[in-house]
Order: sequence, then structure tokens, then C-alpha cells
Amino acid sequence: MNGATPVDDMTFEDALKELERIVGRLESGDEALDSSIALYERASLLRQRCAERLDAAQARIEAIRLDAEGRAAGTTPFAAS
Repeated sequence: MNGATPVDDMTFEDALKELERIVGRLESGDEALDSSIALYERASLLRQRCAERLDAAQARIEAIRLDAEGRAAGTTPFAAS
């Protein structure tokens, strides 16, 4: 996957789009074995990146503090990785 963007530099949306493209290529059955293995390895990294970003988003949402009436009253600082 020469010239591919490093997974750690990708947004959730970009990682998900690339993951979907890779799944399509793998499902087609047209890839050679070596290419399939490289695609699978890249897909694994992309899946991990997406999971990390979703976990970080969930933690940020859970960090929102509510007031007595259940309205958002502020946030608790969260350091996403």
C-alpha cells in the first residue's frame, strides 16, 4: 500500500471509507494472495483506528455533566489519544 496515508494521521471518516473499500476488494476475490494479506493487515489497522476514535468520542460524550434538570451543564476535560 505504497503512498497510503499513515493510519494514525487519518480521521475516523477517512479510515472508515478506506476500510469499506478494502472490504470490497477482499470480497471480490480478485486480489492475489500477497495483496490480500497486505490489504487485510491494513484493514486491521484501520478497524483499530476507527474503534479508538469511537471510544474517544463515547468518553467525551459521557464526560458531559448534567445539571439538576438533566440539561448539559458543562463538560469534564477529556484527553483523547
